[in-house]
Amino acid sequence: MLNNLRDSLQPYLEKIGRGFASTGISPNGWSCVGLVFAFVSSFIYGWNVEFSLIIGGIVLLVAGFFDIVDGQVARVSKKVTKSGGFLDSVFDKIAEVAIFLGILVGGFAEPYLVFLAITFSLLVSYARSRAESLGVKLQGIGIGERAERLLVIAIVGIIGFMEYAVIIVIIIAAVTFIQRIIVTAKALKEPSEVIPKKTIMRTKSSTRKKSTRKKSTRKKSTRKKSTRKK
Repeated sequence: MLNNLRDSLQPYLEKIGRGFASTGISPNGWSCVGLVFAFVSSFIYGWNVEFSLIIGGIVLLVAGFFDIVDGQVARVSKKVTKSGGFLDSVFDKIAEVAIFLGILVGGFAEPYLVFLAITFSLLVSYARSRAESLGVKLQGIGIGERAERLLVIAIVGIIGFMEYAVIIVIIIAAVTFIQRIIVTAKALKEPSEVIPKKTIMRTKSSTRKKSTRKKSTRKKSTRKKSTRKK
């Protein structure tokens, strides 16, 4: 959902991208910066001191901001590469798992809830990567992509209801996973072709004719052989 909003904000995001590109830091460098902020947020959640939910949430929002920056810098500087996209995706998954582990260590949610949140979040990402390997684009499909999930964790966590935030993530991630399965299944489904009866009859008759021709050819060859022997 937020990816669709990002398209409408593209002119403003390009300005941000140009500003950060002027520093000379590569897109992969900004991806590393975002990952570092995600680790810091995870550590703050796991530390579980006073105001850790507020500070951790703010740092998580900063990490999300740099997740936007790296892509914009790559586009503006024309350094969009497959290796960069792969590295960015891997960093995103590491950051997301680290955040949930911090929430688990800090005791802000029940372990089974954190486990479900991680599981469905990874399944959403896997469904997209598998579908796109088959030629089905799933960007923007679903109510709970990575950006939405982390935004829920940050905002609802800042308010002070982290366990509810994890439950919301489980719900929207599960719904998104189902949505992507349905969309992919429809895209890959091929309409079954009904063969007319006339075509079947023609095929059978042509097959019979071919078999008859083969038999007659065999008989002729047998006759020739017998004639040669005589």
